[in-house]
Amino acid sequence: MMMKAPFLILLVLHFLLPFQSCFSASINLPLWKKKQLKSGSSSLVFPLAGDVYPNGYYQVTLEVGEPPKPYFLDIDTGSDLTWLQCDAPCAKCTPAPHSLYKPHKNVVTCKDPVCTSLHWPENHPCHDPDEQCDYEVEYADRGSSLGVLVKDKFPLRFTNGSIVVPRLIFGCGYNQEVPTSTHPPFTDGILGLGDGKSSILSQLSGLGLIRNVVGHCLSAQGGGFLFFGDDVLPSSGIAWRPIEQTSSEKHYSLGRAELLFDEQVTGVKDLPIILDSGSTFSYFSSEAYNMVVSSIKKNINAKQLTDAADDKSLPICWSGSIPFKSVNDVTVYFKPFTLSFMKAKNVGFQLLPEDYLILTEHGNICLGILNGTEVGLGNYNLIGDISLLDKMMIYDNEKKQIGWLPANCNKLPISRDHGEDCYDAYPTNIGIHEGMCPAKFDSLKRKTRK
Repeated sequence: MMMKAPFLILLVLHFLLPFQSCFSASINLPLWKKKQLKSGSSSLVFPLAGDVYPNGYYQVTLEVGEPPKPYFLDIDTGSDLTWLQCDAPCAKCTPAPHSLYKPHKNVVTCKDPVCTSLHWPENHPCHDPDEQCDYEVEYADRGSSLGVLVKDKFPLRFTNGSIVVPRLIFGCGYNQEVPTSTHPPFTDGILGLGDGKSSILSQLSGLGLIRNVVGHCLSAQGGGFLFFGDDVLPSSGIAWRPIEQTSSEKHYSLGRAELLFDEQVTGVKDLPIILDSGSTFSYFSSEAYNMVVSSIKKNINAKQLTDAADDKSLPICWSGSIPFKSVNDVTVYFKPFTLSFMKAKNVGFQLLPEDYLILTEHGNICLGILNGTEVGLGNYNLIGDISLLDKMMIYDNEKKQIGWLPANCNKLPISRDHGEDCYDAYPTNIGIHEGMCPAKFDSLKRKTRK
């Protein structure tokens, strides 16, 4: 669901429509042969770049094609389709860090199961088995991508050291629409991490390469890591909630929650909560948003913080007697919020002040929770990147559960089943980054604020 700076929301409003094709029929290339998991699974770990402010997104580098070429992809748990801006030719593309992906007789046909699942629950017409699979996907911020599905090679290095090059399906987007009020991320496309058969994760799982588990750890200092598979998970300390979704939803929902402020009830409850790494900020429905704003303003010491109406970075900002240098300079003036889940005792998603405040270039502090109702999200409440920082977030599509715990997101994790050595997330001939030492999650504890 994309909402980035100034407010990109990447939760997908999934609709895919038939339209006039711009591709000729493709040669049906053979499928990459399935490789079964050995005893003890392996994972994929990728370093991330980006931040909440000023960039407004986190990106991963993936290599695609033969020979492989690097592409920067915005990670998005609010949608499942991965797509690259594509020279098909491109009718409308945004500025990107790399040259456009060029298809080469590798178009996916409409009879492919991935095409069928992408259009479900609509009945996508397939009059000719060799007809290409077109798509159009629209995001909650009214951005969209229109294109055709293609299949190409993805060189991948697993945590056990093995290198595999599966052929995976993704979107070749030749027409991207971006709302005029949104600054598009400077990336080559979107990596959809939602629970759908078209996702890269689901395809890798279907090939028997990994378990259908994805997670991310976004560092408040910038960067972090993304992982596929479950052998980098800590052995304890994870808070789990079941994934609650209808059969047509492909995003990750935590169910309904009650809003607490400083551990006290606010009277706002029954809030449907969605986790969306494609959204820079968090978005609450009007009732919850108004309660957040009023609770904060009642608690603020006017002698320490004053309204910074001239700072247009976000709707609500505060300044001090001198410019702030860090969010940590002001956390003492704010209290935590908690989303307490109505069907689970003692399980809550806590939002400490650093989980909902940003420091602007002007040295002011701004509220990173916005009114979702005003931007068309209705009663949905999105937990975006700002509230996911310094947490290991785990989306387990096999056990249908979501987990989280405090984590050091500045270091790559170790593989639980493959020793304590540092490892590079990419093949050695790619040389995208140098190896990093492993993070230790089991011993991390995050200080809660009373």
